[in-house]
Amino acid sequence: QLQASGGGLVQAGGSLRLSCAASEGTSSRWVMGWFRRGPGKEREFVAAIGRNNAAIRYGDSVKGRFTISRENAKNTMTMFLQMSDLKPEDTAVYFCAASQTIILSRLRDEHGYGYWGQGTQVTVSS
Repeated sequence: QLQASGGGLVQAGGSLRLSCAASEGTSSRWVMGWFRRGPGKEREFVAAIGRNNAAIRYGDSVKGRFTISRENAKNTMTMFLQMSDLKPEDTAVYFCAASQTIILSRLRDEHGYGYWGQGTQVTVSS
């Protein structure tokens, strides 16, 4: 199970840090990702971090402003999304996702992830 948190209301130009706590049984061998769905939009890839942090990918709209990372404990893992220079168009529900099997070339594909968190709302005011 994945539990996302850290969303909230922030002014444009501000920062937020999202967290995604993965339940016992996950490990650094899992691929983790962030996706978002803005008002009236399709779900969009935001960022992903590969097995053992071997690869990191960002969506074009967040590159240079968002940073994905994770901390591994013995049987659990927490993934973060540091968001800076937020814009009103970043307003969305942010979802964390995980996969044990997705391949590197599919990190941006939401259909490759089998585990999803419940989402956390981020609202950026202008």
